[in-house]
Amino acid sequence: MDHVRKQLVLNKGTEKFIFRYEEGNEGQLLDAFVVSATDPQTDFDWFDAAVLSFKLTQSLIGEADEILYKDLNDPVNTYHQGS
Repeated sequence: MDHVRKQLVLNKGTEKFIFRYEEGNEGQLLDAFVVSATDPQTDFDWFDAAVLSFKLTQSLIGEADEILYKDLNDPVNTYHQGS
């Protein structure tokens, strides 16, 4: 199985924060946000961590929707069991 590599990018002024991760390692990515937000040597703060966490959540919701509905022509009527 191939590992899908992804990234989240935050542009903040003249800085660019790039977080790369493999699909399935989202928990480690969230940990990296915490580490970065608490590092006094970066301008990455808790608001930035919240923004990227939101972007990650939106991405995961979109992927879940694709998986749930990829083979369904009409998801509302698919589960209707007629007589």
